[in-house]
Amino acid sequence: MSGDAQLMLMIAGMHLLGLVCAAVLIIPALRDNPDFPQYPDSGSDGGGGGGGPERPPAPKDPPRGGGIPLLDAEQARIRLRDHRKLTELLPGRERRPAREPERTPVRT
Repeated sequence: MSGDAQLMLMIAGMHLLGLVCAAVLIIPALRDNPDFPQYPDSGSDGGGGGGGPERPPAPKDPPRGGGIPLLDAEQARIRLRDHRKLTELLPGRERRPAREPERTPVRT
């Protein structure tokens, strides 16, 4: 056999092996009968349609209403819901005083 024939035979064998593996995985999935949940028939709703997901359970303790949520909260320095810029709202920083130049000794 020539090298080209061996290469084609090897490629065909790999494809055949892949198809066999795919068939081994797909055939059991097609043969399996899924078990659908049986819902009781109420009769008055026409027997069709879903109902949506179950509702979440009601909270056990309702939240306490009113009042400040955090008793130890501090008020913000500035209010951001304004048309002015942030630099206009913040007070300017204090400048450090200028240092006096060092004295140089005078020779006499």
